[in-house]
Amino acid sequence: MNALLAVELGWAELPVKVAAALAVVLLPAGTTVYLYLFKMVSFMQSRLGPMEAGPYGSMQLLAEVGKNLQKEDIFPAKADRTIFALAPYVVLASTFLLVVIVPFGPDAGFASLDTGTFDVRQFDGVGVFYALAVSSISVVGILMAGWASASKYSLMGGLRAAGQLIAYELPLVLAVVGVVIQAGTLSLQGIVYSQINGEIFGFGGLGLPYILTQFVGFFIFMIAVQAELTQAPFDMPIAESELVSGYLTEYSGFRFLMFFIGEFATAAVFGFLASVLFLGGWAIPPFVMDIIGIDETSSWFNLIGPIVMVTKMLVLTFIIYWVRFTYPRFREDQLQKFAWKVLIPLSLINIAITGVLKVAF
Repeated sequence: MNALLAVELGWAELPVKVAAALAVVLLPAGTTVYLYLFKMVSFMQSRLGPMEAGPYGSMQLLAEVGKNLQKEDIFPAKADRTIFALAPYVVLASTFLLVVIVPFGPDAGFASLDTGTFDVRQFDGVGVFYALAVSSISVVGILMAGWASASKYSLMGGLRAAGQLIAYELPLVLAVVGVVIQAGTLSLQGIVYSQINGEIFGFGGLGLPYILTQFVGFFIFMIAVQAELTQAPFDMPIAESELVSGYLTEYSGFRFLMFFIGEFATAAVFGFLASVLFLGGWAIPPFVMDIIGIDETSSWFNLIGPIVMVTKMLVLTFIIYWVRFTYPRFREDQLQKFAWKVLIPLSLINIAITGVLKVAF
């Protein structure tokens, strides 16, 4: 009877969790588009950006969404209609599957693959493994879009994307291995607690954010994220000057909008994930906890944690878009050499050094 009641309550909570997941994906995506794509880049380039739709152009994104929803949903004559139509859903599904296991507080989140108590030594789970697995699903959707469009530009863009994402998925995974070795767990929640309870030369007031010890891993992770998002200088799959819009060339209306949302939402979700892995996640420094009289198990963190996570995410996405509008595009050979000859060997060296230090200390 208790098991049946638990199942019924779980189904009752599902619509609420789906709505909350939509908000967590869409609101950060809209925020980063306005702050960075519309405004930050405009100031960097000495222009105003959108100013007419709402105060300081704050409603421009809604105008863009409305415009795309009104456009005709066009299918190329020779396209595989089913695969063509499903491709943007596959790309967007990858983002939603990734955000559901990001912890936003001690008990705040949509799903957990972790077991254990608040003692980090007893945490067990496969959150990191799951996150890295589902993050690669988007390449399937991109290949679907490129192949099903029946366009040489789309096909070439899809093939470029597949080669790029496969190459940069490896350094992305290897960059996280150093964090897993240091934390001693695959649990995302466990990684947060290990940073809270860590010490810097015997001082625990700041905890031990892994960006300090895994700065090489953080550097590699952020570069790989840039490539996973196919943003400059890794935008060869789209390459407007060569491929029109790459795998997006034949898309219009709300399907193009879904690809657009997926790109910016994924940047925000990767920002959340990097916050957990390298910046202590939803936690604040232990000395601040001592001042306000709470600890990491406090239920207050279920309210404070999401705010902390959004703040860290905005800082990291700022770096992503800053790089996007600063550096020129790599050639295809430069892009592949950078992954295979620089990032992967560097990440392997980082893993080796981390393993030696973990055993020694």
